[in-house]
Amino acid sequence: MKNLKFIITYNGTAYNGYQSQPNGNTIQDNLEKCLKLLLNQAVSVNGCSRTDAGVHAREYVFNVKYDETLSGIGIQGIVKGMNALLPDDIAVVSCEEVGEAFHARFDSKGKEYLYLLDNSRERCVFTKDLALPYFYRIDMERMRTAAELIKGEHDFAAFCKAEAKAHLKTTVRTVFDVKIEREDRFVRIYVSGSGFLHNMVRIIAGTLIYVNEGKRNIDDVKEALDGGNREKAGITLPACGLYLNRVFY
Repeated sequence: MKNLKFIITYNGTAYNGYQSQPNGNTIQDNLEKCLKLLLNQAVSVNGCSRTDAGVHAREYVFNVKYDETLSGIGIQGIVKGMNALLPDDIAVVSCEEVGEAFHARFDSKGKEYLYLLDNSRERCVFTKDLALPYFYRIDMERMRTAAELIKGEHDFAAFCKAEAKAHLKTTVRTVFDVKIEREDRFVRIYVSGSGFLHNMVRIIAGTLIYVNEGKRNIDDVKEALDGGNREKAGITLPACGLYLNRVFY
């Protein structure tokens, strides 16, 4: 059996998230359908993460094991074939053979997400579904001060979708870093960590926006982290601005 590690990118606008689900058009379904044709066998792909409907990926990692005696195709052929067969909003960036024990999800040491804001007063049709239009003046220092509080190990119960918490053993997570950068009309919020709760990055970004607007203050952020009070955090921002940016191994 061969084990291949893939890096792909995708625009998630048209999909019901990454993970396969009944009656849903998903990234995983498209990958497995494509690989079945190329490898001449049914396969299951192991994704590094679940992304929700409408969320994008600039670097998504998955691995797949298959019987090479049934395929008759090399790695370069697989990459070319996938890029020819996949929808034009999913692209294979690279592929390499790895050890049989490698698993894209379980071997990951952490991930970095990006939340992209289009901070221009001019509406742009080219960023529709790819960035969140945000017309408020941004106080970078105010947002960065709040971001510093989020770094480190905390109980992020206030930064998690309510229905998801019932299925978790713990809501404690470690955030490695939170960076906020500006380039022309765009403001980028980068959040990296060892693992994330459902909607955690979208709520972190929403909290930083509320701090910017004066709807939350530093004490509110502290209370959200220390007491798990969801009302002290910000809103859950839409999926359109969220990207899985990097995966660490």
